[in-house]
Amino acid sequence: MNRRRVIIDCDPGIDDSLALMLALSSQELEVAGITIVCGNGPAEMGFSNAKKILSQMGRLDVPVFLGAEHPLKREYVNALDTHGADALGESFLPEAFEGVPQKGAVEFLEKELLQANCSVIALGPLTNLALLIKKNPEAYERMEELVSMGGNFRSHGNCSPVAEYNYWADPDAAALVYETAAKLGKKISMVGLDVTRRIVLTPDLLSYMKRLDRKMGAFVERITKFYFDFHWEWEHLIGCVINDPLAVAYFVDRSLCDGREAYVAVETGGLTLGQSVVDAEGFYRREANAVVMTETDPLRFFQMFFGRILSLKEEQLDLLPDLVRR
Repeated sequence: MNRRRVIIDCDPGIDDSLALMLALSSQELEVAGITIVCGNGPAEMGFSNAKKILSQMGRLDVPVFLGAEHPLKREYVNALDTHGADALGESFLPEAFEGVPQKGAVEFLEKELLQANCSVIALGPLTNLALLIKKNPEAYERMEELVSMGGNFRSHGNCSPVAEYNYWADPDAAALVYETAAKLGKKISMVGLDVTRRIVLTPDLLSYMKRLDRKMGAFVERITKFYFDFHWEWEHLIGCVINDPLAVAYFVDRSLCDGREAYVAVETGGLTLGQSVVDAEGFYRREANAVVMTETDPLRFFQMFFGRILSLKEEQLDLLPDLVRR
């Protein structure tokens, strides 16, 4: 099997942590490292949480690098109201590292992208990638592929009527990354709320996970309980939307999502701050710089997610079709 080398740029975060678990359980991927950006929680908190997940997965060999601690221009606004005081569902897991977090996320991205065929799955604000562009645009150009969990097209936003959190948290970074892709003739895979809102971990699915693997199921329950409570309070949703794992799943298997090519720009100010403006009808007459995902298959996603983090085969997941919202 030809494994694809990838860097996970993230802000762990409950759903980032689930995405890391999926990436580390996927034989198709060689996770070269994890770079941390401020987002769901402060960057140092994200670093700590990444180490906790690596410890849980027995993969503390994967390097983690601290990156941007604030957005390019706007004031930093965390999402601890969504992810809990520790940004990991108030699970307050024991620390998995001692000392000072290792800095140098942008330098690590630069080195890896210049010297090897390497892609990036970005699960948080795009600040680290924007800083890379400012430091060494050639490194960004050499990136094999960029999959970004962020943005929205026809779906409503999750932190304003029109904006998804990752792009809203640092709209200037997102705007620069998309505009640079346009200049280079690259296409970013935008795995946004149009598809991720369909990936709902329900109480029944969590209960099934615990039946299949008591230890892993209990861990997932511990880090997602706060998320379940948040979604009920704010959306009256029985379950929680786990956005980020879908971006990893799509990187592994392209048939999990489908979409359309379009030119995308990100608004950097005013009432629509952070909105990903998708020119679906070609109004601007500009070449597409993104593939905007609009369709996904939740059942196939959960077959992958459960199968990999629980080390089970598809035929061992016979109850999933009855439990997954279609």
